[in-house]
Amino acid sequence: MLVRSDTNKEERMLSLRGLFDEVFDDIQVRYHPNSGRPTQVYHFEDYRCGPGTPAAPPKVDPEPWRPFRTCIDFEVAELAHEAALTHEQTDQFIKLIHRSRCELFMLQNCKDMRDMWDAALFKLTPFTKEEVVVPFQGIDQTFPFFHRSLWDWVVDLLQDPEVGPHFVFDAQQLLKFDGNKFVQYIHEPWTANAFWEHQLKIPSDGKPLAFILYADKAKLSSFGRAKGYPIVARCANLPAAVCNGEGLGGGQVVGWLPIVKEDKKHSGKLTFVNFKNTVWHMSFLMLLACLALLSKLGSPVKCWDDVVCIFYPIILILSADYEEQVVMALIRGLMGKFPCPVCLIPREELSKGSNTYRLRTSVDAKTLRARARESMTAEVREQVLSSESLRDVDSAFDTMEHTDVYRALSFDKLHFNDEGNFESFPHWRNLNHFDQVVSISFADGTKYEDISKLIVFAAHNVFKHDLDPQAYLLLQLYSELPHLFDDIEAKGVTRNYNTKPNEKMHGPLKNTYQDRTNFKNFAEQILRYNHDSLVAEYIRSKMECLDAQNLDNIEAANAGDAAFDRFRIKLNEFLNRAFAANGIPFPNGRRIQLAVNDMITEFRFIKVSYESLVDWRISVDYLRCNPMFHGSPRYDCVILQAESGPIFAKLLSVFTCIVGDVTYPIALTLPYDQPVGTRPRKDKDFKFWRVKAKPRASAECFSVQSIIRGCVLAEDSSRVNEFLVVDTTDTDIFLRMKEIRTEAGY
Repeated sequence: MLVRSDTNKEERMLSLRGLFDEVFDDIQVRYHPNSGRPTQVYHFEDYRCGPGTPAAPPKVDPEPWRPFRTCIDFEVAELAHEAALTHEQTDQFIKLIHRSRCELFMLQNCKDMRDMWDAALFKLTPFTKEEVVVPFQGIDQTFPFFHRSLWDWVVDLLQDPEVGPHFVFDAQQLLKFDGNKFVQYIHEPWTANAFWEHQLKIPSDGKPLAFILYADKAKLSSFGRAKGYPIVARCANLPAAVCNGEGLGGGQVVGWLPIVKEDKKHSGKLTFVNFKNTVWHMSFLMLLACLALLSKLGSPVKCWDDVVCIFYPIILILSADYEEQVVMALIRGLMGKFPCPVCLIPREELSKGSNTYRLRTSVDAKTLRARARESMTAEVREQVLSSESLRDVDSAFDTMEHTDVYRALSFDKLHFNDEGNFESFPHWRNLNHFDQVVSISFADGTKYEDISKLIVFAAHNVFKHDLDPQAYLLLQLYSELPHLFDDIEAKGVTRNYNTKPNEKMHGPLKNTYQDRTNFKNFAEQILRYNHDSLVAEYIRSKMECLDAQNLDNIEAANAGDAAFDRFRIKLNEFLNRAFAANGIPFPNGRRIQLAVNDMITEFRFIKVSYESLVDWRISVDYLRCNPMFHGSPRYDCVILQAESGPIFAKLLSVFTCIVGDVTYPIALTLPYDQPVGTRPRKDKDFKFWRVKAKPRASAECFSVQSIIRGCVLAEDSSRVNEFLVVDTTDTDIFLRMKEIRTEAGY
């Protein structure tokens, strides 16, 4: 059995620096004692280089389209899938393709293509359908529950050569030297308390495997008549940039909960509400069944690097709005005596918030339910349960070792404080007014935006300046509730558990419902379509480079596009400048003169790594340069390091060319460094940074290594060829734009 070496040569060298006095900004990493790794001190510049970054790229799969027999078979099937062709249309489409024999095309009909998709299921964990049976008033009620194995899903990630190297298996404590002492900071779940504590509870040779689960109803139709109930999973062992991203490694739908229709005769009654909660937890019990025993005994997994680790799964974070938290925690909500899903604060004390109350625990809740069920009468049972606002329903989470549902639940600033404070906020024109923000159902992004505008004003009475000065200060910094502080210490910064990354998945589910189903038995169709889409994306990500083409063909294929005029000449000029500027000897001592028959290889997708200004670690942008990506052209924008300093540009083509025996990665870009002239007043008022595109004929070649990071540029339709830099996509771009504005004196 291979053993992963967690202390590579670079880290051994860096650890020697701990023998010397610390200097300002040094980073100390304390590894969990069970990891067997010594505490290490990194000089700031060395830490920014990202120790632990994958050392070697994964092996290239020469035939990533398998089990499709040829590449063109896969591409045709992908197009038919995206276009949602009927069986008859697909058969006709394939017949037309067979009339062309430029490349061997082997699909015979729609059934043959469907069989290939079925055969491709092995690439990613598929969905299964089970029946949830729960009695109500003596009659068994049956509900379909679609789910995929959480364990198989995470093993897919652990064994994938692209995702696997990003995993972090051991808890860490990060500290930064402020000149006097090391001060701890927290940014990822494995740097927070809950991950550390879980690793203490499992055998010393085991590794925590932490899950983040989200569940919420989603409107699938414009009028809200059709609803879905997806469960989204993420792995907390992956960095936020991967975990909260899209595609493999990001959030995935792993279940589709049944929705119990309301019955006018029983709606709102205790027995019916308990029945609905039972359906929810019986379904979740099926989802967690694959993890329950493993959470106690652990399970070995051979990872992407052929090293076997023993993993102990835990539900570290439950991401949900208040309405869902009530169901997860099996409490009685706002009408109960104790409406908080985390502690036993009385309902009448909610507006005060300065006192501390006993925290709920799964053990206490289970004990109270058992005591209630020993009662001789239903009335006494109800008195016992209502004393802590609990429901007489078994929790699915009790089957998971070391998982406490009340510790896993997390504060979400978009969904807090359902009663009272928002209701009293005054109405104002063009500003949404809310009586509550938790149990309402909406999918309008402006409402989330308005909540963020109101939230500080709605919460300012929670803390008093003289009684809670520290909490009051944090309130000024946009932190609102006492449990929020505990959550940050336990699970890391709020990005690790907020609902926003999961809620943005509702849109694609709604689109799939409207465009890809017959509106009957739609759950299975939605899940199948999205699973096939993920398989297609997984295959496509392995093959997003084109066959090598000569320069003459490149210019001919882009005839009429001014950006590619004199393309070969531009490339020659760039290479000669680059060689001269960097002191690289010219091949055979002569200037570079690529000929029309020289070859280049184009790429549709690249990954760009950069040092984050937030935590000084390596972040990755996934950039596209594709004339047809999910049905639309996509040419991402980037920040480039030019001779004059950072500039913004759009990717037009990314390719490699060979000079001598060396391969050089190059990007043809359209610079956005044209003078913008007089800036409008709104730029200063809203802190906009405006850039202007050059004419396409001014396209320039840059080394791919000149790309600092990707960015989003929004066109300002009121001014021709002018764009605004979107600095709210992540904190790193916000800080970079702040630096750029400061240097420009703007």
